[in-house]
Amino acid sequence: MCGNNMSVPLLSEALTVPGTEKETAVVIFLHGLGDTGHGWADAMTSIRLPYIKYICPHAPRIPVTLNMKMTMPSWFDLTGLSPESPEDEAGIKRAAENIKAIIDHEVKNGIPSNRIILGGFSQGGALSLYTALTSQQQLAGVVGLSCWLPLHKTFPQAASGSGNKDTPILQCHGEMDPMIPAQYGAMTAEKLKNIVSPQNVTFRTYPGLMHSSCPQDKKIFIFKKLFIFIYYF
Repeated sequence: MCGNNMSVPLLSEALTVPGTEKETAVVIFLHGLGDTGHGWADAMTSIRLPYIKYICPHAPRIPVTLNMKMTMPSWFDLTGLSPESPEDEAGIKRAAENIKAIIDHEVKNGIPSNRIILGGFSQGGALSLYTALTSQQQLAGVVGLSCWLPLHKTFPQAASGSGNKDTPILQCHGEMDPMIPAQYGAMTAEKLKNIVSPQNVTFRTYPGLMHSSCPQDKKIFIFKKLFIFIYYF
């Protein structure tokens, strides 16, 4: 019996791209700061595989310190974008639990956790990494686009109970990213190699690519990285 989406807050309004055949796998993709799941759902539709359901939830609207306390879609508060900036620990952990609830919901509905890929762009990618590393559910893979690892100083201890120490992680970063420099992505990849099996961490950079969430750049990211990652999924 299928679970009730209303019991999982983020699922009640999430954009879902259903499979065209029997669904045997799921991709959960998280948008970046100030965005919504709409654009990413469109991108997922353009690369859909018939047996995969794609879920693109919307972040709650909250005041964001980094943007002068303006209220906007954000998975957690941000005070800065450098590795040493203070972090919203409570907000990050709360957001991760909300994503884990989506994973649990899909498992209860018959999709094994090792048939679920979790991914995201920018802040959404950061949350995907943190969620996977602190989840007991073993996932099929994790995709982080132009992102970083939140609460990085709490690892590897924070991943002591993780079911994803042998899960493939794909990180992709534009070399011209002015917001989250590629150097931060590289630092994240090195950190990940100290948390999970190093051979399972793949870090790719792309010349000329900036930190953009316009539809064209989304499709570049999705087609060249995510599609390859999930094709044999």
